[in-house]
Amino acid sequence: MTEATARIKINWMLEKAGWRFFDSPEGPANIILEGKASLKKADLDTLGENFEKTAVGYIDFLLLDEHGFPFIVLEAKREEKSPLDGKEQARAYARSQNVRFVILSNGNLHYFWDLERGNPEVITEFPRIDSVKHRTRFKPSPKALAREPVGEDYVAQSQLPGFEKDPRWMDQNQRPQFIADQGLRVLRKYQLAAVHALQRSAGADNDRFLFEMATGTGKTLIAAAVIKLFLRTGNARRVLFLVDRIELENQAYKNFDQLLKKDYQTVIYKENRQDWRKAEIVVTTVQSLEFDNKYMRLFSPTDFDLIISDEAHRSINGNSRAVFEYFVGYKLGLTATPKDYIKNIDPATLSQRDPRAWERRQLLDTYKTFGCEQGEPTFRYSLVDGVRDGYLVNPVVVDARTEITTQLLSEQGYAVMVPNEEGEEEEQVFYQRNFERTFFSDLTNLQLCRTFLAHALRDPFSGEIGKSIVFCVSQDHASRVTQLLNELADKHFPGRYSSDFAVQVTSNIPGAQGYSISFANNNLNGHTRFLDGYKTSKTRVCVTVGMMTTGYDCQDILNLAMMRPIFSPTDFIQIKGRGTRRWTFKYQYRGANRLEEERVEKENFKLFDFFANYEYFEEKFNYDEVLKLPLQYAGSPGAESEPGVHDTVSVDDYDPEKSVRHILIGRDGMKIDRKLFERFSKPVLDDHALRRAVENQQWDLAVQMLRENYANRPEDYVTIEKLIQSEGLDRRLTWKEVLMRIFGLIDRFKTRDELLDEEFQKFVAINKPDPEQALRIKNFMHAYLTDDEIRQIIDAGNYPALASNPKLSLSDLQALGEWLARVPVYIKDYISINTYLT
Repeated sequence: MTEATARIKINWMLEKAGWRFFDSPEGPANIILEGKASLKKADLDTLGENFEKTAVGYIDFLLLDEHGFPFIVLEAKREEKSPLDGKEQARAYARSQNVRFVILSNGNLHYFWDLERGNPEVITEFPRIDSVKHRTRFKPSPKALAREPVGEDYVAQSQLPGFEKDPRWMDQNQRPQFIADQGLRVLRKYQLAAVHALQRSAGADNDRFLFEMATGTGKTLIAAAVIKLFLRTGNARRVLFLVDRIELENQAYKNFDQLLKKDYQTVIYKENRQDWRKAEIVVTTVQSLEFDNKYMRLFSPTDFDLIISDEAHRSINGNSRAVFEYFVGYKLGLTATPKDYIKNIDPATLSQRDPRAWERRQLLDTYKTFGCEQGEPTFRYSLVDGVRDGYLVNPVVVDARTEITTQLLSEQGYAVMVPNEEGEEEEQVFYQRNFERTFFSDLTNLQLCRTFLAHALRDPFSGEIGKSIVFCVSQDHASRVTQLLNELADKHFPGRYSSDFAVQVTSNIPGAQGYSISFANNNLNGHTRFLDGYKTSKTRVCVTVGMMTTGYDCQDILNLAMMRPIFSPTDFIQIKGRGTRRWTFKYQYRGANRLEEERVEKENFKLFDFFANYEYFEEKFNYDEVLKLPLQYAGSPGAESEPGVHDTVSVDDYDPEKSVRHILIGRDGMKIDRKLFERFSKPVLDDHALRRAVENQQWDLAVQMLRENYANRPEDYVTIEKLIQSEGLDRRLTWKEVLMRIFGLIDRFKTRDELLDEEFQKFVAINKPDPEQALRIKNFMHAYLTDDEIRQIIDAGNYPALASNPKLSLSDLQALGEWLARVPVYIKDYISINTYLT
């Protein structure tokens, strides 16, 4: 029975990948054709009598190419057997048919094996014929990879071939200006060392690499050198570059196009959905692939030979790693987050729900993913190294806490009297996570802004506040802080600004991306009014939430302010990295007889830490400056009044995800309306602002607009519950899924069983369990996710209660071994259990 089940699953997966069975009544049942191929009985004769019978047995499945020639051997095993049990048998079959590729499968776990490359690799989908044909032109040679000469001009030779013969290059005095004029990118010593370290590792037969390098050290340039290395030596025919944000997608495309376009074509996948195969370098966000597991439909596991994850700790964290692991081939991770970044904190004292515990697991998983279980990356270049070598600068870290933020940070929290539903005063306690989410304090925000302006570094020439970025909790918080900063600037610098001292740069602001570019180019709202002829932006502060944390390059930043608690080390390092780049401030003016120029080097920058974020990641951190900021209440001695700022503390205890409204509706409204979704979709499709938010993957904003403008309206009163009922779903639904379907990003809502199977495939891709455990893990995941009673028993460790349970027995648990503990942790970290509840 299990053999039949395995074959049914294998047949289904083959059909999904575009293969079909030879349908001649005179032909054998195990002939599989490429989807468009045709085969006549006479063609079988060319394969010889009993072609499927070899000296060691019969071939289970033989996959033919479009010309009817043997192409892939597929060896099938029973569900309870390991696919790898048939490895040597399949090798013999493949050699007998002069076939290079093998698939090993038991219906639940599958391996793809390129006999010319190395070991079988786990896959979650069967490859399509065109993808494997692409791979036939791929002749990997680790020796060629290791021996390729890579010098400082390796990338520059692609930009301007033969530039070394130009007289301006040959003249040492003219060389710096020639490099600047031509935009040539010459590899620094440490960048060369990174590439050479990868070559040595590849020469030792490793196929996974990790570069741990500080923000601002040119990881994209190194990636360009690595891409050229693999493509030039024939170790890759096509490269996938994964990023985690749209702005980084565009930035990566522009960089690779600038550096490598004379040799290789780069495309952004979403802009070239039909002809991406023509390019050697494909750039995409991981989010555009992972929702609804689109990557399994869009790509075959063999489409790319080198996969690079930019800021690997972020772009492949959680079960986004399944996207990365879906593809077979070389893997390179780029990260600025060291494994041991969370310092001096005993992991044994952290609860599983502590964000630092989750982040620590993510960091360890990242290193494990790239074969660095011992914590040593392929190459490391830290902020300390960059400062020592003169490429980066260190921050001056300022500890600035008000009375309220200090109490919010404490274990006891901040207690305040607020009115309850009956209008009576009661005490409510808030903590750092509540700031600007359910707890709001205008005076606290005012104090943070005052402190920032009073202590910020000034521009060395104009004397105004140095260019700065402020990081807030939310878009609403950013709006309030922007307004406060502009009001304060109008008071302290009268006549110099027109409500443009600070500008909000968040995803809900039209043109925000352009603002950030203008800020970097020193022309946001024009130039300074403090010093004629000096080129620096009139706007001095960009107030953001997340848009400017990663990959934003503005080298003359002098101040960063964290007006929010931060729980992710990746976010923290990226924010700090916005200020670490060196910069030379220049001011040109007309002297007595000629044009004069003064220069001042950027030696450091200030990092304002209003929520003890440094201490969160490193206990007993020694701050460079400590500011005492008592909270001044309006009307208290010494308190200054500010326009529009009142002594108010407000509490928002409404949680839209947990609030359920019950409304009595008429008899007609209780009937299942089959056209509810269609009727609900029509006005949404006509909303251009909402469409823009979806196209830009601004999901929080899009969901907010959908709920506020279209859901719960009296005429329809559309709720998630109604949509679930109307669509006949056996699981929970999210508003994001609704938007995806309305705008055609998915064609239907998947069933619970379909989602469960996909989650299992992702688990296998990420964790690669032993084959004999695959089916047990699948059944365990299914039971844990769908059965409340079983989940509570497992979480409580009350295993004897399963003695009479028909879904999961004690013997099933015992057979799981280490996976009994690992699977629930994985589910809690990466899977929304609510999705599977009915």
